[in-house]
Amino acid sequence: MGGPTGKHARVSGGGPGAPEGRDGADAETVGRTVPTVTLSVVVPAYNEEARLRPTLDAVRAHLGADPGRWGEWELIVVDDGSSDGTVAIAEAVAAEEPRVRVVRSPGNHGKGHALRLGVLASYGRRVLLTDADLATPIEELDRLDKQLNEQLGGRDGERDAEQHTGDGPDDGPGAAIGSRAHPDARIEVRQWALREWLGRLGNRLIQAVAVDGIADTQCGFKLFDGAQARAAFAASRLDGWGIDVEILRYFRRAGWPVTEVPVRWAHQPGSKVRPLDYGRVLLELVRLKAGRSRSARWARRAPGLRPVDLTVTVLFVLAALVLYKGLWNDLGHSYLADSGSDQNQWEWFFAVTADNVRHLHNPLFTTFQNFPDGVNLMANTVMLGLSVPLTPVTLAFGPTVTWAVVLTFGLAATATAWYWLFARWLVRNRWAAALGAALAAFAPPMMSHANAHPNFLVLFMIPVIIDRALRLCEAGAGPGGEAGAGGENGAPNRVARDGVLLGLFMTYQIFLGEEPLLLAVMGMLLFALAYAFQRRDVAKASIRPLLRGLGYALQVCLPLLAFPLYWQFFGPQSYHSVLHGDNAGNSPLSFLHFSGRALFGTEAAADPLAMNRTEQNAFYGWPLIALSVGLGVWLWRLAVVRALAFTAVVAALLSLGPKVRIPFTDVVLTGPWRILAHQPLFESVIESRVAMICAPALGALLALAADRLGDVEVVPGRTERLVGLMALAAALIPIIPTPMPVRERPDVPAFIADGTYRSYVSPGESVVPVPLPDSGEAEALHWQSASGLGFSVPGGYFNGPWGPDRMGIYGASPRFTSNWLREVRNTGQVPPIGPGQQAQARFDLAFWKAGVVVLAPQPNDAALYETVEKLLGEPGRRVDGVWIWDLPASGAASASRPSGGS
Repeated sequence: MGGPTGKHARVSGGGPGAPEGRDGADAETVGRTVPTVTLSVVVPAYNEEARLRPTLDAVRAHLGADPGRWGEWELIVVDDGSSDGTVAIAEAVAAEEPRVRVVRSPGNHGKGHALRLGVLASYGRRVLLTDADLATPIEELDRLDKQLNEQLGGRDGERDAEQHTGDGPDDGPGAAIGSRAHPDARIEVRQWALREWLGRLGNRLIQAVAVDGIADTQCGFKLFDGAQARAAFAASRLDGWGIDVEILRYFRRAGWPVTEVPVRWAHQPGSKVRPLDYGRVLLELVRLKAGRSRSARWARRAPGLRPVDLTVTVLFVLAALVLYKGLWNDLGHSYLADSGSDQNQWEWFFAVTADNVRHLHNPLFTTFQNFPDGVNLMANTVMLGLSVPLTPVTLAFGPTVTWAVVLTFGLAATATAWYWLFARWLVRNRWAAALGAALAAFAPPMMSHANAHPNFLVLFMIPVIIDRALRLCEAGAGPGGEAGAGGENGAPNRVARDGVLLGLFMTYQIFLGEEPLLLAVMGMLLFALAYAFQRRDVAKASIRPLLRGLGYALQVCLPLLAFPLYWQFFGPQSYHSVLHGDNAGNSPLSFLHFSGRALFGTEAAADPLAMNRTEQNAFYGWPLIALSVGLGVWLWRLAVVRALAFTAVVAALLSLGPKVRIPFTDVVLTGPWRILAHQPLFESVIESRVAMICAPALGALLALAADRLGDVEVVPGRTERLVGLMALAAALIPIIPTPMPVRERPDVPAFIADGTYRSYVSPGESVVPVPLPDSGEAEALHWQSASGLGFSVPGGYFNGPWGPDRMGIYGASPRFTSNWLREVRNTGQVPPIGPGQQAQARFDLAFWKAGVVVLAPQPNDAALYETVEKLLGEPGRRVDGVWIWDLPASGAASASRPSGGS
């Protein structure tokens, strides 16, 4: 990704090594140079029809007279909205000389604006600025160039070209500026006396306000280190005459040397500089200083924040609150309708973590579920990174409040993190960044998981990890990702710091969700490979600091994660991989349809194309897909767009699974996921989720498009901008998420809520719900979390091992009694029960160390009652709204294994 860019302009003509489609201030080119271009000459021009041709001819003649010295050069003419024949003259010269390029601004914005466009469009290792009237003859370039060579330690031009490529700002040569105030300067044609006096007065005032020690800031003849000039002009804000002072002040603050060099100068008739312009410069500087003071005040309040940042964050929070308004309206009785048993499971996760923290128990294991074997919490998605710090909330207000807080504010935090990443690395326009972030965080796949899977919704660390990886790459590259800004050796401390932070961030993400991190790494690798293939120079400069940083990250991660990961993969109740079946890939049609939670979508249309309503992992909708293709074609010249397109397309193809059925046919093809399907780590991934990688990729593409549509110099026509914005709206409005539906949650039976169960359960015994909780129905977990985890239950909804190969399954290993009770609840039919079945039930109850069997009101509860009564050989008792069977400890524990049963 490139950094914030300058304003855009139309460019004609070519230059040595110019990449295809280069734009005057493109995110791919700001601050970047091609080492073969030795010198760029930038000439701003506004209504210079009478003087431009002789100036261009003189510059070409001087540079061409000594090819060995100047090597490859380019001459950039920047037209600042001229109304005469300036452009025609410049383009005629460009037609004669391929090293001449014309940059056109759509309007007259001032000399500063024109210089910014020209410098940001340049490639030169050095950049010369000269006025169109050549008041300072081009031959004076030799003096300025000699001064820069001396600042490099006396190295000659050839050695300088070898050792200082100018690919990124460093502590190199700085600037040599022409000075008419130097004692050795030669003024060949003077201005009027009053004009000279006003000029000297203006210069003194400018020195006092901004750049003390520079006698002549306004001479238009200046030679800069190329990379430093591009960095300074990219950060500039002034469009008028004051840009000279702004740039020199930038150099001073960066510690780059600025030397005045005496030059010959002759006043030219028709000069556009007026004595009062010095006053305008002072006004610009005062306004610039005032604006920075306001920014500084904001920075003191909140580092790096702007008012728009706070506004965007508040909007994201409000959007999340609207989505979950049904849950917040009645936290005691509202249940997310499409969450299946997941809300019960997650509330239980939050409750058991808080209980472990409060009692200083091992947070990686519990026996409250799957009693007596227990549950390996590290091998489940308990999100210790949030459930542990939110323990006070859980203990004070209950796990349902924690559940609502995590979903709502985690979603808003994720959107804000994407916004911050896009604003920092991708676009200048903050609202464009907000639009892209909204798609990345609120895309249809994310909203599907918003029903039940906070580990796939709360992803605020992923943008933070991407940012730190980009910072490591930037240690070997300049602003915007260009190669050579100091390199690895220039910032070893920074590489170490960023590597350590990356290790800490990845460690924290492990405790938020491992599968989302794996998918994020997949997306980052796809993007990096595609970008590196196109920009080998950037890849070459970035690879060493990135690898070093990753080395530091591993040194941080491994000690912190060694024990938790050992526990996850080798501890009690660990497993090897999770079975998801052969139908876990996306249908190609799902990318074109709308999800059930989209404004234009329906569950009836979406359900047949997804595993369930929490796994609608594509469903971007045909308008967004069509728009993305169009935006890709429009912005294809940008390497970042090509990399984003590659990432999205490959992720979409992988998400189709190992077998891809061609819609409306019986043709089944082998999908690319087959290569990864049985590899370690990937074998537990639900492959349709890989399509979630497309969300931030499409969000970044949308941000880039909105950023350019908002720039009148990229899309100057009002009609074109309006059409573009309408296209964005047409693609996004259909997939706007609707509020999450809720249903009434069953009350916890009074037998549990009032604590009556305690009279029937001794220490070391469990409460056996009928049927046992599993992934299909886990209301018993709600009983536990709502009553303070006062008892354990067999069975449950978790990931655990099954069989001799310890294959991962959802829930406990099935047993005779749990299977029978589940079957009766589903069918309402009571199976034949004889002595063998009764003996098996007694054996299972003894294994579960059952203290009491509890049957709460539910569908088919009459058939369940009859089944339990026959299995236990005695009627139940009605206590506090439930049927119970009290099992004396001696009776349950003394049962022997039956010879029959299954």
